[in-house]
Amino acid sequence: MDIEKWTTKGIELATEYGLKIIGAIIIWIIGSWIIKKMLNGTSKVMTKRGFDISLQKFLLNLVGWILKILLILAILSQLGVETTSFAAILAAAGLAVGLALQGSLGNFAGGVLIMIFKPIKIGDLIEAQGEIGVVKEIEIFTTKLIGLSNKEIIIPNGALSNGNIVNYSTEGTRRVDLTFGVGYDSDIKKTKEVLMNVISSHPKVIADPAPTVNVSALADSSINFAVRPWCKTEDYWAVFFDVTEQTKEALDAAGIEIPYPHQVEIHKNE
Repeated sequence: MDIEKWTTKGIELATEYGLKIIGAIIIWIIGSWIIKKMLNGTSKVMTKRGFDISLQKFLLNLVGWILKILLILAILSQLGVETTSFAAILAAAGLAVGLALQGSLGNFAGGVLIMIFKPIKIGDLIEAQGEIGVVKEIEIFTTKLIGLSNKEIIIPNGALSNGNIVNYSTEGTRRVDLTFGVGYDSDIKKTKEVLMNVISSHPKVIADPAPTVNVSALADSSINFAVRPWCKTEDYWAVFFDVTEQTKEALDAAGIEIPYPHQVEIHKNE
């Protein structure tokens, strides 16, 4: 009798909770599909209305988390968990969680500030927190950069919003700062002409603002020239490397010496 009793009880429990579990799985599948469709539709609407792509990703990320939390509450309700009690427990634990996650809350607030004041956007080349890279994505808590060597850099939004940000993309152009030293026997005017010809003839150096070449220092063993061409932000490194190489070739062709340490061998007669 005991076996039959327990078997009957087991069948009843399996039927009751099995149906609840199946219902929860169905809610999860349908809910996930609806959330995906809602996010895709919201994305299309924001794109159509000209929302900034950084703001789009941030809002979609935020809305996605809210909808997932609501879906989890619906699943718990299906499984028989009192969502009102669950919400009360969650609210009671909120203060402790908030204190434990002060950094995360600060990062969330930092993300909101970035969205409001827009010091950066996706695609910008920035320098922040000791890192340089192109903004890949602005999420709720962090911002992702792609470094110059194609490495992913993740910076907390709290630190990013509270620190210094150098945005190289805002103005669209950059000045390339180069310094070249020549020997004291070199003719200054001739050297300036050679250097100016190098930067003026480079196809990626722009005419406005105009490039400049000036004597910047009379160093111990060289006359230093500050060479300042301007270019589009995306052409910075091409101009930097090309001008450096072409300057060496042009100075050699003009017979202008670039000072370097010389080693003198002294032979002693034995």
